[in-house]
Amino acid sequence: MSELAPSISTRTRVSPLWIIPIVALVAGIWMVVQSYLSEGPTITINFATAEGLAAGKTKVKMLSVEVGLVEAVALNKDMSGVKVTVSLDKEVTPLLREDTEFWVVRARVGAGGISGINTLLSGGYIQLAPGTGSPGKREFKGLENPPRTPVGAPGTRLTLSSIEASISAGDPIIYEGFKVGRVESMTFDPEVKRANYEIFIDAPYDQLVHDSTRFWNISGFGIDASAAGVNLRVGTMDTILLGGVAFGTPPGLDEGEPVENGTEFRLYKSYEDILKSPYEFGTYFVIEFGQSLAGLVAGAPVTYRGIQLGRVERILIKELTAGGIEGTANDIPVLIYLEPGRVALPDSQASVDALRKTIEAGVARGLRATLQTGNLLTGRKLINFDYFSNSEEAQIGQFDNWTTIPTKETGVGEITEQINTLLAKLNSLPLDQTISGANRTLDNAAVMVSNLNETMISLNEILSADGTQALPAELASTLEELRSVLDGFSQDAQLYQDANSSLSSLDRTLENLNRLTRQLSERPNSVLFSSPTKEDPVPEAPQ
Repeated sequence: MSELAPSISTRTRVSPLWIIPIVALVAGIWMVVQSYLSEGPTITINFATAEGLAAGKTKVKMLSVEVGLVEAVALNKDMSGVKVTVSLDKEVTPLLREDTEFWVVRARVGAGGISGINTLLSGGYIQLAPGTGSPGKREFKGLENPPRTPVGAPGTRLTLSSIEASISAGDPIIYEGFKVGRVESMTFDPEVKRANYEIFIDAPYDQLVHDSTRFWNISGFGIDASAAGVNLRVGTMDTILLGGVAFGTPPGLDEGEPVENGTEFRLYKSYEDILKSPYEFGTYFVIEFGQSLAGLVAGAPVTYRGIQLGRVERILIKELTAGGIEGTANDIPVLIYLEPGRVALPDSQASVDALRKTIEAGVARGLRATLQTGNLLTGRKLINFDYFSNSEEAQIGQFDNWTTIPTKETGVGEITEQINTLLAKLNSLPLDQTISGANRTLDNAAVMVSNLNETMISLNEILSADGTQALPAELASTLEELRSVLDGFSQDAQLYQDANSSLSSLDRTLENLNRLTRQLSERPNSVLFSSPTKEDPVPEAPQ
């Protein structure tokens, strides 16, 4: 009987029991990868406070749809605020851009109205407003107040500046009674002491704004009383309760060029202030007067031959006395403000530069500033520019940081100067020599009068003599004899007839002599030889 040999195999076999952990491992890896691929971004938002925020509870919404959750809330390292960690859904990743905005929606009551009432029951949440800038940003600064205008909204953002805080964020922008925009924010610059307002004008109303546009603060109502009657201006209910800003083009100004985002405008206190100073660009000059400035006040007109160029800003007494006047007769400086738009030039900085060059060139040709009386009843003065051909040569000067324009005294000051000049000329005359010469002249005149008196006496004696008295009778007799002689030469007198006959004979004699002379000139021998007898003419026979 044969024995069976055992068969030994060296191949390793995997136990079926390992299939379960392997499947579990693959499933876990797949779930991790799937979770990583489907997980949204995690961002950080910095807020001033954590009011209304809670980790694991506060949601992030966009258009009322939940797109994220607050994961953690912690203080900043410098304790200046809080850092909020937020996980977002993957779908909102393309919305995270450079200008994306976040703010906390909570119940608010302010001048702009009441908002966020629904959060009283559900709690606050973070609102996401997508931006249009560069993508990829992951850390943001949260807004303390909701933006007045969504990012990317069509329209134009502008800046208004004012010396007082007269409006607030949320106030409407009005054009011809229609709301076309809003005030977004307000800041105050302590260095220049000015309030700056960021405003937004919705499209297409932003096309109404150009570089000649003026903005002014509007109150609820206003009253204008004049000789024409009483005019009551009433705004909308919003402006009555809260106020607002209106804009438009003042009368006399043409529409300018369109403006870009960020252009700065001045905010006027009222529309009446715009009418007083409707131009945006101007320049300052200083005029120094050596005469009395009584009647010259701030706001007085500055004219060129009666055409207004600007106004008087103030008399620079403080600047004059800052360096000490030391008892000298210093001229008093007056600060004026000139606006090129008043003489039909464009309301721009280029016109200001052109005006300054024109004045500098005009001074060399005799342009001077004078002080004149504007109102005889009130005694108010004004400053007028004009050309004076007899002005002394002068140049543009400098007072502090302002350019000075030469002046010429007029009115009482000019009369006083002329009197002083006349008195100076009189004092320079050689009066002693003149008086001595006048005395000698008077002595000579007295001698001449004495001689003339003696001559008159002698003449009177001659006229009173008997011979002089008889001259008229003798002269009359002489004239009578002359008349008798002249009567002898009348046509009826014998003398006249004899003279006439003699003249006739003389005329005939001269005529005969004339014929003789002509004959001798033609035939000199006619005296010795007789003249040939001419034959009678024979008429010719007809042809």
